[in-house]
Amino acid sequence: MSSALAIPIPDGLTGLAKLAADKGWLKWAIVLTASFAAILEVVDLSIVNVALPYMQGNLGATLSEIGWVSTSYSIANVIVIPLSAWLGLRFGKKRYFIFSLIAFTMASVLCGFATNLTMLIVGRVIQGLGGGGLLAKAQAVMFETVPREEQTKASTIFTLGVISGPAIGPALGGYLTDNFNWRWIFFINIPLGIMAVFMASTFLLPDADPKGRKVGSVDWMGIAYLALGLGAFQTVLEQGQQDDWFSSNFIQRMAFLSVAGLILFIWQELRVEHPAVDLRVLRYKSLAAGSIISLAVGMGLYGTVFVVPIFAQTVLQFTATKTGLMLIPGALASAAATFVLIPLSKKVSPRLMITFGCLITIGVMIAFTNINPDTGFSEMYWPLIFRGFGTVIMFLPLSIATLGSLPKADVASGSGFFSLTRQMGGSIGIAAITTLVARQEFVHRSQLIYDVSDMNPAYQERLGGNTSFFNLSSGDPVAVQNQALTLIDRAIDFQASLLAYRDVFYFVAIIFVLTLPLIILLGKAPKPNAPPPA
Repeated sequence: MSSALAIPIPDGLTGLAKLAADKGWLKWAIVLTASFAAILEVVDLSIVNVALPYMQGNLGATLSEIGWVSTSYSIANVIVIPLSAWLGLRFGKKRYFIFSLIAFTMASVLCGFATNLTMLIVGRVIQGLGGGGLLAKAQAVMFETVPREEQTKASTIFTLGVISGPAIGPALGGYLTDNFNWRWIFFINIPLGIMAVFMASTFLLPDADPKGRKVGSVDWMGIAYLALGLGAFQTVLEQGQQDDWFSSNFIQRMAFLSVAGLILFIWQELRVEHPAVDLRVLRYKSLAAGSIISLAVGMGLYGTVFVVPIFAQTVLQFTATKTGLMLIPGALASAAATFVLIPLSKKVSPRLMITFGCLITIGVMIAFTNINPDTGFSEMYWPLIFRGFGTVIMFLPLSIATLGSLPKADVASGSGFFSLTRQMGGSIGIAAITTLVARQEFVHRSQLIYDVSDMNPAYQERLGGNTSFFNLSSGDPVAVQNQALTLIDRAIDFQASLLAYRDVFYFVAIIFVLTLPLIILLGKAPKPNAPPPA
């Protein structure tokens, strides 16, 4: 049986997988399986956010308590992502991948039937541990399986899912929450999870003989330090703004534990023979530079995916469903861009495409700074489409330039670290944007209040107009005056919010500008017929 894969076809394939191998499409079945599993994880990152207010009311939780529904998932996610390479090596890549899918699906059942906040958070932790094993492992499986000359096509399919997932999540979550119940954002994972388990069981290549896997002793200390460092760091990012950052003793303790845990983790992993996370892969210049750029892309992708729906719902007063629908054209643009890039990737340098994608994203962020009180659906339409297009132009070549030239033995470790930086970038971006919006709203409100003075003719004119309007329905002059001032106060809050979001879009644009010089450090695209690195 001739192999169309990057590695020889092993014994033990299922009947359908053997048929696929004979027909030459087994590798594409594996790519679709890996991509489908990754989509499940990525969608679940954002689908919950639109339903948090409904969960809060239904479960009788406070705002700070319900925030742990997202925080617990993110913490579990970032802890397991860098461990995915070691877990796959120790227990078998296919076995671990299927276990992650089953854990993710069963946790969705637990979340859907949660009767209290504790049950929901436990389910989200399990879901995060399962989901974290899917994203990095899916990308590693793809790069290890598909021949070098077809990795661009495979990355296109994978990128389509990873990029469109954050846009699909709010749209799907808004629809299910508005028309059914918040529990359905978890129940929807059950049939999809079962389908993913079937595809993985059927098409993924069998694991090697357990006796042939040399994994050494378990690096328990490394795992403990990793969980401490990343868990505490993620807690700081998720809860910092809510607890007023370092004025909170809790955040101070978490920050100290984060720094101490990460320092001990790096020291431990560099001194042991069989580390839980192989940091030595960062010796590859392309991986080190690509991971830093991935951090910025994560900030830009997940940060803007987070801030645009919040802006639409809080400032433009869109419903959850309308906000989700607003993001769909951008997701479709991402899909179109992936197919455009297939022929271009053979002729254009990945570094040039990443640069072009960064410039498009910078332009989109600057376009967003033109928001005003009259901004509506139509004004957001084209910037969101260009954002979807620009993100794909960055993300697809970045994956290839970062991981495509790595030796196959290091792909799993490199993919785990690459996925971690994108995930952490998203968390950092969301934390920074949340803080920036809150701080800048206060700053701009303070500045705007200076113009609220009896010496300002515009203020006098507005106050007079408001007073005349309320006089038509009330004869109480004190009540009319208070209503007129309240209306002006709301207008100030609205303007302060607009200016704060404008500052956020400038902030994201600056992040991408600072990223541009790092593109020079990325490796060139490997030639299709070049032998793989040893």
